[in-house]
Amino acid sequence: MNSASSRARTLKTVGALGMAAATAVLMTGCGQSPDSATSAATSEAAKVVPQKQTTSPSASARLTEDQQERKKVLDATKVTFDDAATTATGEVAGGKLVDLDLEGVDDDDQDQSPSPTGSGSPTGSASPTGSASPSGTGSPSASPGSEGPIWVAEVAEKDGTVHTVRINAVDGKVIEARVDADQDADDKKQTADRLAQATQTPQQAAKVATEKKKGTVTSVGLDDNDGKGVVWQVDVVGSDWKKTTFDVDAKTDTIVREETDND
Repeated sequence: MNSASSRARTLKTVGALGMAAATAVLMTGCGQSPDSATSAATSEAAKVVPQKQTTSPSASARLTEDQQERKKVLDATKVTFDDAATTATGEVAGGKLVDLDLEGVDDDDQDQSPSPTGSGSPTGSASPTGSASPSGTGSPSASPGSEGPIWVAEVAEKDGTVHTVRINAVDGKVIEARVDADQDADDKKQTADRLAQATQTPQQAAKVATEKKKGTVTSVGLDDNDGKGVVWQVDVVGSDWKKTTFDVDAKTDTIVREETDND
């Protein structure tokens, strides 16, 4: 009886130990599998997230059509605003600059190019075009508009008579210089009056604008300030290829308006 009882206790003990070992194996197996799967999933997610973050900024950095066009024109332009202004006023004795635009930077510049070429030959003042050395070559007068950028200037005599001067923005040569044929007495008087009010030069206004925003001057024009005197409107294109227009008081050299074109 004692022997049988001892064997029974031994078997129970061995069975209990076996069940405990099996339970430990099952628990260990179940515990490792979810942890390893979670760790793997986390590792994969960490690899994917940075890739998504690095691709998004490149899409937002793309330029608009207007910005691409400005970049294209300015990359090709070699003659600065200051040099173009000096060349333009040199074509008219005692002339003062009223307006200077780099074609292609502003949308409204596009409708300026056909008029000078169309009315270039019948200007009667064949002497300005004849005296300009580039006109002797004939072909360049028609081609620079399509082959490269052009500065278009309006220069006024003392009585307000306006001359249009077109300058190749790559080599600085005068393409055309002519008297505007569609001016009347009132137009000339208005121009002369505005110039008389403008005690600051367009170069000074351009300096004020570029001190406010670093960039390239693409347009300067004298305009009325809603009956409050006159302003120089200055366009500056920055390194982001956005255009900012400044209205600079033509007497005090202070900025009275600023507007950025985000297109």
